[in-house]
Amino acid sequence: MNASNQLKLTRVATEFDLRPMYLPGNIDDIYVKRTDISRPSLPLAGFFKDFENERIQLIGNMETSYLHSLSEEQRRSSFDRYFSHNVVCVILTNSIVPFPEMLEFAEKYRTPVYSTPDSTSAITAALNSQLHVWLAERITLHGVLVEVYGEGILILGDSGIGKSETAIELVKRGHRLIADDSVDIKKVSAITLVGEAPELIRHYIELRGIGIVDVSRIFGMGSVKDSEKIELVINFEQWEPGKEYERLGLDEQTTEILGISIPSITIPVKPGRNLAVIIEIAAMNNRQKKMGYNAAAELNRKLESYDKQ
Repeated sequence: MNASNQLKLTRVATEFDLRPMYLPGNIDDIYVKRTDISRPSLPLAGFFKDFENERIQLIGNMETSYLHSLSEEQRRSSFDRYFSHNVVCVILTNSIVPFPEMLEFAEKYRTPVYSTPDSTSAITAALNSQLHVWLAERITLHGVLVEVYGEGILILGDSGIGKSETAIELVKRGHRLIADDSVDIKKVSAITLVGEAPELIRHYIELRGIGIVDVSRIFGMGSVKDSEKIELVINFEQWEPGKEYERLGLDEQTTEILGISIPSITIPVKPGRNLAVIIEIAAMNNRQKKMGYNAAAELNRKLESYDKQ
């Protein structure tokens, strides 16, 4: 995991309204680096093979029932072994009151302990979902991201080829801008990429000859969006006379970003082509394909059927 893919534990505590039971003096220097969560039933029983101490640890009713079954001396031994492994933090679910022995060894090994009224399953689901967003693998690409008919369209191409001008034309036609020039892309699941603009340039677009334009102020807040799932990649390239371009759409192209293959098409750019309209059609066609209808495949099927007659 990249060093940038980490966040302060204090942010997690604030976002989830966690109540501190014990916080060490270096709490501002503790970072969460893992998206997965652990329930330390086996470690509390003394089994530490493959133990992941960088995971947030949740202690719920089951672990507490086990600890209640131990004598005070056994609990002290269990907590001593457990906290000596330098876990990132412990969260007690269901408003469970911590054992005095737990807080004693948490302080000894400077391990934060929090409490939440949420059930173990509820806080696990919420943490997993949010941590996958916060700690997602990410990359920044030079391009434009727009939402067209509900489809997130990532436009790539050389500088000056017309990406921003096409984006502003799409905004005029009622679609929405997510990012211009620089697109931060996060891998939020094994099949999903989400793009957004860097905060500094969010809602701005650069038009050569005019300069920087605040899209939200000129066209209204309905013309922009903070983030969007990437459904289609469109590559702009200068039209090359004599080059064969896809005409039927039977050959499915993809662009791989962060290990995920996204459907893509290449659009040759030359004077007179209405790129905004072409992108609108590409967005609607991509939606049709996701719904199970492929116009090119259907036409090809009809042609093959005709040839057999």
